[in-house]
Amino acid sequence: MLLKLYNENPNTRQVLRVVECLKVGGIIIYPTDTVYGMGADICNPKALERMARVRGIKIDKANFSLICHDLSQISEYTRPIPNYVFKTMKRLLPGPYTFILNANSNVPRIFQGNKKTIGIRVPDNNIIRTIVRELGNPIASTSIHDEDEIIEYTTDPELIYEKYEHLVDIVIDGGYGGNEPSTVLDCTGDEILVVREGKGPVDF
Repeated sequence: MLLKLYNENPNTRQVLRVVECLKVGGIIIYPTDTVYGMGADICNPKALERMARVRGIKIDKANFSLICHDLSQISEYTRPIPNYVFKTMKRLLPGPYTFILNANSNVPRIFQGNKKTIGIRVPDNNIIRTIVRELGNPIASTSIHDEDEIIEYTTDPELIYEKYEHLVDIVIDGGYGGNEPSTVLDCTGDEILVVREGKGPVDF
């Protein structure tokens, strides 16, 4: 199903439709403030395994990240965040950043693999943040990549739908996506390290 939603004011009825799909183990494709992502409910192991199969990877190698609604939701899934990291997150989120943090036991084991860390995003996009808020817990997320050698990410939701309509349950059309991924910041040590420079500026 291709579902049109608007970032300025996501339709509540359509949002709840997406939430119900996630609750029963569905997989969605959705817009963020960077590239389009694929997501499933972190509380549904079968959905996570299915999403890994769609991506052609084993679940323990999947390296999914979490999409959270806000900072308070992040703290439910991580070990205590150092004050300097929290201040940086507060300043940069919502925004095009992925923060690598130490995971706590609320993160499902199937989701972590052998790692004790987790990548977490709070995108500056009302559509996906509203969906996550209504769901009541984060979703597991992975970026939609393009097979084109020049363009790494697919930006047209209709083309994404053509490719994935038989593999996922809902593709949300939130307009054209970006072609630049999030900036990845490792916050598990004594200082914040830039793992990947993406859309988010690193002069913070």
